[in-house]
Amino acid sequence: MNSSPLLLSPASADSGAASDLGTVPTSRLPISGALAAHPFLSGLKPEYLRHLEESAVRVSCRADEFLFREGEPANRFYLIESGRVALEAHLRDEAPVEVQILGPGEVVGWSWLFPPCQWNFDARCTEPVSAVSFFGTRLRDLCDQDHDFGYEMMRRMTRVVIQRLQTTRQQLLQCRR
Repeated sequence: MNSSPLLLSPASADSGAASDLGTVPTSRLPISGALAAHPFLSGLKPEYLRHLEESAVRVSCRADEFLFREGEPANRFYLIESGRVALEAHLRDEAPVEVQILGPGEVVGWSWLFPPCQWNFDARCTEPVSAVSFFGTRLRDLCDQDHDFGYEMMRRMTRVVIQRLQTTRQQLLQCRR
């Protein structure tokens, strides 16, 4: 199983612009349009969207490929446009435990922002996935240079972390029933 998503060139990724976001999948929009349309970035200032666009590239993965593996350096995050990604945890010598399934409109990967910047889970595509990937190391530098941008990214990523904790809490409660 491959752990490297296929990077699509900006020229091929940005073909197929649309005039109506409701009728065209975001994976067919130019990256700038896909960023503006993604729920995670809703209401973000235009200059911050430009920061993100400079660090963005489209990626494509087949089913059973990994976006990242637990313990590896965390240096990216992904906005899912289509497909599904399973977050999985491992116990030694046992099959992985599915923690959560994420799909279109969701974010995968927050560890790039929080030291020690290592992945805490595997992120395995359960079906073909199209996503916008961001270079987290570049964005960390931008966050340090522009504290307002950094605060906004931290605020949004913290919401993702809280949502994941709440989902895990619900799963633990279900196990007790």
